[in-house]
Amino acid sequence: MKPFLKSLTIAAVATGFAAEAGATDWNVSLWGKRRAFTEHVEKLAELVSEKTGGEFTLSISYGGLSKNRENLDGISIGAFEMAQFCAGYHRDKNPTITVLELPFLGVETLEEEVAVSHAVYGHPAVAEDLGRWNAKLLMTSPMPQYNIAGAGDPRASLAEFDGMRVRATGGIGAAFEAVGAVPTSMTATEVYNAMESGVIDTAAFAQHAHLSFRTIDIATWWTENLNPGTVNCPVVVNIDAYDALPEAHRAALDESVDEAIAHYLENYGALIEKWEGILTERGVEKVTLPEAELEKFREIAATPITAQWIADMDAQGLPGQELYDLVQSTLAETRASN
Repeated sequence: MKPFLKSLTIAAVATGFAAEAGATDWNVSLWGKRRAFTEHVEKLAELVSEKTGGEFTLSISYGGLSKNRENLDGISIGAFEMAQFCAGYHRDKNPTITVLELPFLGVETLEEEVAVSHAVYGHPAVAEDLGRWNAKLLMTSPMPQYNIAGAGDPRASLAEFDGMRVRATGGIGAAFEAVGAVPTSMTATEVYNAMESGVIDTAAFAQHAHLSFRTIDIATWWTENLNPGTVNCPVVVNIDAYDALPEAHRAALDESVDEAIAHYLENYGALIEKWEGILTERGVEKVTLPEAELEKFREIAATPITAQWIADMDAQGLPGQELYDLVQSTLAETRASN
């Protein structure tokens, strides 16, 4: 038998055996390294394997399958079955979920972030929006409100933000631009070098990212109460791959989402508890902005940016006001139930 045909025969036998055994292995595209931001995906892999007796596995790759800005494109062509991405990386590709990146939405806890994200993900217009990329929204990656870390003299007023070069994406970037800063929408993996070389002065991140991408190693100060908003980074699956799953495997995946999110929240909570000690250890000064400055920031940024976002969605035939109202009503319901 010729080597080529022999290889085809072996491959066919292997494929047939896998199908007969009901084995499913999905490739998952993440980036950076394992960290608090990816713990729910790691837990999901553990859970689906346990629930299916090892017949359904998730092979997680940190940057080996795609660049972070190209994960949605990879999902669309079936290059891998699951991926994580951030809405602010390509707002034009996923306009509906950018409602979750609007500044000063009022979300205060990770639990509230989960509730509003999953409510938005369940809206038909959002499912249709992501469906253009053959993507099904599976779960969010809840992050706390962003704050900025910077080198040099601390900036404790809006006047001092004027001309500040800040890494900030989505609605957070728009908010900083509204008060005279110069936002740059670079990916997380590019930030350390940009900050070290002086391309940017500051970076807006959640706590885990300041650690994982080492901005806290350069920073001399950190705003502890700015809280302009956060980014939304869903985990999605390829629709065709999801539909092709055996019923038991699909059930194992769906049923594991809440458990994976619960694990994420517990793990992230532990990180936040350690944060004060981390700042002290690295000699990072905590900057507290006066409430009057924060109120001015909200007045300048929140209302006009939200109004413009709704108008932009309306122009695209998307239910902008409805999605914004859904966030607010979900937030109210979540707080009432607690």
